[in-house]
Amino acid sequence: MSIPPPPGNQRPPDPYGPPPADGPQTYGPYGPAGRPYGTPVSVNALAVAALVLGVLCFLPAAGLVLGLIALWQIRRSGQSGRGLAIAGAVLSVVGIVLWVAVLSTGAASEVWEGVKDGARRGNEVLSLDKGDCFDAPGGLEGDTYDVDRVPCEGRHDAEVFAVVTLPGGAFPGEGKITEIADEKCYALQDQYAMDTWAMPADVDVYYLLPSRMSWRYGDRAITCLFGDTEAQVKLTGSLRTDPTTLDTDQVVFLSTANALDTALYEEPEKSPEDDLAAHRAWAGQVHDVLGEQIEALRGHSWPAGAREPLAGLAGEMEDAREEWRRASTARDVDTYFAHYDKAYGSVDGPATVTARKALGLAATPPASGEDEPGTSEAQV
Repeated sequence: MSIPPPPGNQRPPDPYGPPPADGPQTYGPYGPAGRPYGTPVSVNALAVAALVLGVLCFLPAAGLVLGLIALWQIRRSGQSGRGLAIAGAVLSVVGIVLWVAVLSTGAASEVWEGVKDGARRGNEVLSLDKGDCFDAPGGLEGDTYDVDRVPCEGRHDAEVFAVVTLPGGAFPGEGKITEIADEKCYALQDQYAMDTWAMPADVDVYYLLPSRMSWRYGDRAITCLFGDTEAQVKLTGSLRTDPTTLDTDQVVFLSTANALDTALYEEPEKSPEDDLAAHRAWAGQVHDVLGEQIEALRGHSWPAGAREPLAGLAGEMEDAREEWRRASTARDVDTYFAHYDKAYGSVDGPATVTARKALGLAATPPASGEDEPGTSEAQV
């Protein structure tokens, strides 16, 4: 007789035998539930990390630990990556051995000292002194990492005219250092090249500045230098005209001329129409400076051949001084300009040329604007 099946849905008998006795099983439509056929096995992430650390020899102890943990996880989960974990662990052991050898022999310390010495030498290469001439393989524009000192008598890229030492402390930033270089270098150029008429037309002020890295090794120098504005043009001969290359008479004359030039350079930016009061005050300052310079010229004992030319120049300066006085009291712009034009007419005029010739100085007046400071702010 047939026995009907018990009520409800029943699992068909398993032709391969009963389920294991150690617990219930979950079944899918085609048999016991689990990883479907063809699903890729995942790679253990710690095994990959162990291999990376082992190859790079970076933190080898961590690479060894990760490799051992990865092997334990792979054994339990059935993931792939056993070979990666073993390779990472082995390489990490090799890295540990190498690190121990390096530290025990002091090689790490020698390497670090070598790095610091190299940085110091790089800084010393750019440690230039006033009066040095050099070539810059990379040019005077942009970053300069190396220079070659050369004699000033020959052709060269630049000549150092001043070195400004910055105070210690934290790195002030490139903007602040550049601001200081602008202020200091342009102010110091006339102390090195006193005869501005002898300065070539295309020469301008450049400077070398400390970088953030060189600052860490004690670099505090702003190096002010002259260079040609044309990238491919070199300087020939030294531009130095100061008490080390001039006689006393020349120094006295150039000191008075440069003091007057400095006063003239301070002319207000606004026009007299916009700020007549400022221009009148400036004219008064020029009047006072001229008085001091005339006194210096007349108080100096000039050589016989220069006495008459210098006396003529002092007389012309007296006339100009009176015009500046009248400009300083002008009631309107037209009156101001009338005296201003007469006063400026004597600046670098024939009497100045004659006096310069008598003293053996450059006697060709620079073209308008060539001797004005601040025409270029190129930075190295």
